[in-house]
Amino acid sequence: MGLSTHVLDTMHGTPAAGMAVALYTTQGDTATLVKRFVLNADGRNPDGPLYDNASLRVGTYRLVFDVAGYFKARNVALPEPNFLNQVSLDFGVAHVDQHYHVPLLVSPWSYSTYRGS
Repeated sequence: MGLSTHVLDTMHGTPAAGMAVALYTTQGDTATLVKRFVLNADGRNPDGPLYDNASLRVGTYRLVFDVAGYFKARNVALPEPNFLNQVSLDFGVAHVDQHYHVPLLVSPWSYSTYRGS
């Protein structure tokens, strides 16, 4: 249960190890930083779930992924300005008794997400 994320680099066919991510709680136009972290070799938070089932609350959240920083660090030649800089995903948690997994599949030119399990 709880909240987790996972990022896959679809350009290289690998987990997005080293990508910086920030988690926020949101209320209307206000976003409050919860934590910043860098993805591990598996493209996941090195500390495990972002929230465990006891601490996840009904509400709205935002994950911000530093896509441009990640691809620049991998020496991918990006145009200036690059197409994607930071990918921000706003989502809601309605059922704290369920697991909310927010994966990101990303390249320098596209991304997709879904509610995973």
